[in-house]
Amino acid sequence: MKAKIKVIVPTVLVVAVAVFIACRWDVWFHNSEESPYISERTPHRVLLTFGDDSEWSRNVSWQADTMLFPSHLELVQLPDGDTINIDAYGEVFHSRGGVAAYYVARLRNLQQDAHYAYRAVTDDEASQWYEFHTYKKDDNFSFLYVGDVQDTIGGRANKYLREAVARHRECEFVVCGGDLTERPKDSFWAETFRDIDSVCQAMPFLNITGNHDYLKGIKLALERRFTLVFSYFLDSKVDDNHVYMLHYGDADIFVLDSNRELPYLLAQRSWLKAKMEQSTAKWKILLLHHPLYSTLGSNNIFQRWIFGGLVKEFGVDLVLQGHEHQYARMTNHAEDGTPTTPVYTVSHCSPKNYRIHFDDRFDKFGISSRYYQTINVASDTLTMATYEVYNHTLYDSLQIVKTTKQSVVRDFGVDIPEYMEFTPDPNNKRDRAFNERINDYKMRHPERLTK
Repeated sequence: MKAKIKVIVPTVLVVAVAVFIACRWDVWFHNSEESPYISERTPHRVLLTFGDDSEWSRNVSWQADTMLFPSHLELVQLPDGDTINIDAYGEVFHSRGGVAAYYVARLRNLQQDAHYAYRAVTDDEASQWYEFHTYKKDDNFSFLYVGDVQDTIGGRANKYLREAVARHRECEFVVCGGDLTERPKDSFWAETFRDIDSVCQAMPFLNITGNHDYLKGIKLALERRFTLVFSYFLDSKVDDNHVYMLHYGDADIFVLDSNRELPYLLAQRSWLKAKMEQSTAKWKILLLHHPLYSTLGSNNIFQRWIFGGLVKEFGVDLVLQGHEHQYARMTNHAEDGTPTTPVYTVSHCSPKNYRIHFDDRFDKFGISSRYYQTINVASDTLTMATYEVYNHTLYDSLQIVKTTKQSVVRDFGVDIPEYMEFTPDPNNKRDRAFNERINDYKMRHPERLTK
């Protein structure tokens, strides 16, 4: 009998694992086909972003035709500067559905508080003219943050982003926490550029890697076209790690690629530690896709184990994250209970919402909506405000104030009711379970729902 049990138990386990893998195979390993496409000859998909780690550098990338031609960027300092030509680096990329040539022009040592016009030129074909500003050299600045966008074809993200930028004209650049594009296919790249059109040509657009940017497989693969579009990675990535650091005002912004396997994450830790040891900035902001403290119950234990200690050791003020398609904010507390840094936020601006878990370590949640955040740095105070996209209503707000002893967090979001409305599909078991979690959360924290 014991001999039979010794055979049966391992067999059942093997079968169970095989069934589980079979059920998850498409999720983990299947990449949908990319439809054939032909790249336009005229420069298009023009994007303005940062270049090296200086706030006075910019890169402009674009796509044109299927082979390389002489290309450059025409740049004019307005109102009456001369037109200068900046040579562009070109590279042909073969995707699963077609071929396109990508170009990058690097703008360095731009003047502060200046107004520029530019257009991309490839083989005498030119894009339209675009304009952007640089700002005064000042430690005070603002930017706009969105988590995952992953818009559907013909979606409404562009409307929401343009409205957000128009309402917050103080913002100097836009940051996305990964998964800007639904999947690495030309049709979704086209939707991405519709989403960020008129925004990404007028102010620097900084995007980090998300899991949807990768091709699935036993080993993850980030297509070269991602790096050619978000071209600061061409110079900043370390080996195969898409890391980047930007020094802006009196802040250092660190970018990680949390999607990678353990050896890559350990290499990124070494890079991050070295950069933080060198940093003399007053403010430190960390960007990564996977939350160090998950709201999905999945833990992201490797990311937290590898990076969490550095966040606290080097006094990171704010950790901006995505991936989990709801809103959540967690504040650290000192030994005496005083709210302090780091502050962790999870946010998204996608039509998809996930069924999260309500961990009491978090100070605030938001479900069934889409969000963006503004980050404002002024002297010794960093202000973060979170808005719902539909009516641009304030949903969360706090200040980090640097005192002589420590950083103190002032929580104004506690006075704003949480949105916890959810209509479950009665035939969907996961919906019903999520609704039970919501009701349990409402019973435990009635004070968060009405003010």
